[in-house]
Amino acid sequence: MGDKLPVTDKQISNSPEDDNDIVDPWTVISKSDAGVDYDKLIKRFGCTYIDSELIERIERISKTPIHPLIKRGIFFSHRDLHALLNMVEAGKKFYLYTGRGPSSDSMHVGHLIPFIVTKWLQEAFDVPLVIQMTDDEKTLWKNLSVEETMKMARENAKDIIALGFDVNKTFIFSNLDYMGRCAAFYQNVIRIQKCVTFNQVKGCSGFF
Repeated sequence: MGDKLPVTDKQISNSPEDDNDIVDPWTVISKSDAGVDYDKLIKRFGCTYIDSELIERIERISKTPIHPLIKRGIFFSHRDLHALLNMVEAGKKFYLYTGRGPSSDSMHVGHLIPFIVTKWLQEAFDVPLVIQMTDDEKTLWKNLSVEETMKMARENAKDIIALGFDVNKTFIFSNLDYMGRCAAFYQNVIRIQKCVTFNQVKGCSGFF
């Protein structure tokens, strides 16, 4: 999350009674000249601000200076980060998971910012990373051909790789390619579908 930057991975309802801002993966509209009400947005998503105490704890556990994008408040909120740090202190392992929905042949700086911080997290905690290219989603939502989105996914993957992730601990895959080659992938999709209710999907993704 950023310091008064658009939130692009969730959606909040446009309720007349709350007069909320509209924030979804495609649109950011503020109902006020002051901009998006991030206090309200964070509360609605069940997040918490990243404060100086948490930053100090991350630095202490990772033994690494905090990334400038976190220190300067570009990434300013989190969910369950304390729980993760508790696990790290207890000697438990974790991995990073993120993704990219390819919709253009190249990525701009705004697209790369989350990956820049992800690279720092990988290095600071010395952990594996999985990057999912959701070209299947873009094929459906953007009315693009399968071939177009798969080409975009490959080109976007090159931009991501250029950031310098650890090649021995990073796995990048395309949904349209990998699901057809790995039976275990689709089996995990079904396992997750059985564990997630409609209301959970609605709450996490902002669907109505």
